[in-house]
Amino acid sequence: MQVAPRASVAGVANRAPMAAVPQRCQGGRVSPLVSARANSRMAGLRLNALSSQNSPQAIKPFGADAEHLKEWMPDSWRGRTALQQPEYPDEAALKNVVKEIESLPPLVFAGECRNLQARLAAAATGDAFVLQGGDCAEAFSQFSANRIRDSYRVLLQMAVVMTFGGAVPVVKMGRMAGQFAKPRSAGSETVDGVELPSYRGDIINGAEFTAEARVPDPSRLVTAYNQCAATLNLLRGFSSGGYAALNRVLTWELDFMSNSAEGHKYADLAQRVEEATEFMNACGMDLDNPLMRETEFYTGHECLLLDYEQALTREDSTTGLWYDCSAHFLWCGERTRQLDGAHIEFLKGIGNPLGVKVSNKMDPSELVSMISMLNPNNVPGRLAIVVRMGADNLREKLPALIEAVQNAGQVVTWICDPVHGNTETCNGFKTRRFDNIQAEIEAFFDVHIAMGSVPGGIHVEMTGDNVTECIGGGSSVSADDLNSRYHTHCDPRLNAEQALEVAFYVASRLRERKKKVEEEAKKNGATPATN
Repeated sequence: MQVAPRASVAGVANRAPMAAVPQRCQGGRVSPLVSARANSRMAGLRLNALSSQNSPQAIKPFGADAEHLKEWMPDSWRGRTALQQPEYPDEAALKNVVKEIESLPPLVFAGECRNLQARLAAAATGDAFVLQGGDCAEAFSQFSANRIRDSYRVLLQMAVVMTFGGAVPVVKMGRMAGQFAKPRSAGSETVDGVELPSYRGDIINGAEFTAEARVPDPSRLVTAYNQCAATLNLLRGFSSGGYAALNRVLTWELDFMSNSAEGHKYADLAQRVEEATEFMNACGMDLDNPLMRETEFYTGHECLLLDYEQALTREDSTTGLWYDCSAHFLWCGERTRQLDGAHIEFLKGIGNPLGVKVSNKMDPSELVSMISMLNPNNVPGRLAIVVRMGADNLREKLPALIEAVQNAGQVVTWICDPVHGNTETCNGFKTRRFDNIQAEIEAFFDVHIAMGSVPGGIHVEMTGDNVTECIGGGSSVSADDLNSRYHTHCDPRLNAEQALEVAFYVASRLRERKKKVEEEAKKNGATPATN
């Protein structure tokens, strides 16, 4: 369910800025070759995106009679090879659990998914920017209202920094209320000579290194559903009950950040936001207006455990389409994006906005084929390409992907995942270096500016907890600090201070891009639209 039905400071503008001047990258390096054809194409995509925001019919990804749906059903994936699926020892128990979940209420609704698609369409043309963040993997043992609240308010802080500092609306999406299953590089792991099945996330088996805990247990699907329902209920309350109100922007700061450099930067910005809201109030703006008190907040997770996703797939009575009601946004991971695989087969038929994780291994022609399969009508906002490569690989490989998509005339929302391509081991801990994360974000913006395409969002693993899991940044976490507060259930996360530092950097790049767009529009004798 969309948490709040109205747009807020992070809502979507009705007008679009002019496209940046397209350039090309040669051999991974930038050269200022202007392409009028690409510029014209971007203008056309913008018109399509604006249309999709304003017309409920236009934001359907396809009709119920679409050609690719003729042989598709929510269970048609079972005829394909399904990777990264657990082997349940008791199939009868699994069937009973799936049947139980099929009888439970949906967690989100189709209309909310279409609203998100409109927001993602705006991000595809630079009218908005996507912020998605949350835990690497949610854990049953770490579930609490305080943890949800703290991660939520860090996302609010990041959004207000990007909105105010970058002068662009922000679409907020939590990597939560469903991010339980994890793909594994191997089916088993060995510790001290003992080999056991890999831990695949709390929705499947336990993290404890015992034979009993590592057995896939179908009852965990129901536990996960219940935790998702409780998480969504809390997020809805925060988003529509006044917690996200702009006049509370100073109260979102976490106690442990009050004396940090990023905490001070945020406090300064929040003070300016508060002064602006006081000015608007003095001018007659009602601060109790939903525009000022509420926000939109969406949820997303990796579409991995197909039995669970199918069980929550429901037919929408208003459109006749099927929607996976486990989340607003589902993405396909790097390990499961085979064109003839079960995950792509399942995803191509649901109406949700989708994402696909893409590494430097992706071939440009394969990407074009994948986009055609998942978005056959080329509807803006239907598909996001989430790039995870590492800075050097991104500068070398992303230009060819963008050019292939441009030449095919396809509409996607480009999102940067700067964490997954930068994982390493240090002092026995999996970690990520902040400098590498920021370098990948920098490369992402640089390449899009060079190609005349749009950097549409960022996807990060972060937490509101005061952890020491990633090295560097303003919080000055060193390699020796990793064992101090290393609490992750899976992969290392940015702490609140590091996440805010990312937000301030992204805001600076968004502001820079906006300025270049305006300068280019003036040079071409056009009047740029404003957010």
